[in-house]
Amino acid sequence: MGGQVVHFEVPANDIERAKSFYAEAFGWQMQPLPEMSYTLVTTTPTGQNGPTEPGAINGGMMERSGPVQAPIVTIEVDDIDEALATVQRLGGRGVSGPDKVGDMGFAAYFVDPEGNTMGLWQTAY
Repeated sequence: MGGQVVHFEVPANDIERAKSFYAEAFGWQMQPLPEMSYTLVTTTPTGQNGPTEPGAINGGMMERSGPVQAPIVTIEVDDIDEALATVQRLGGRGVSGPDKVGDMGFAAYFVDPEGNTMGLWQTAY
């Protein structure tokens, strides 16, 4: 099944400042992944398969660069290559990826016909 919003990303010019802000303002928990230049952001209780509350999502934070200039909403898809082809057929364009993310899955970014950058995620099986 695909099409659900499953993740968000917040870019920052000053990661430490952004982490402190969101942790203090909203109680978000931060888990730095220095080997990936990324910080996992936990906004809701999480179990082995992700958030335990229906509809809740967690996210990430990274240095502002490349296609990630503003917050990103990430959509889960069954086949990332097929999703990128559909995006292009409907007037969008791929801007990055798909890239392998450890052994977890694959990520890509696209721009929709309105100019919004969005993310795609395919879980590795």
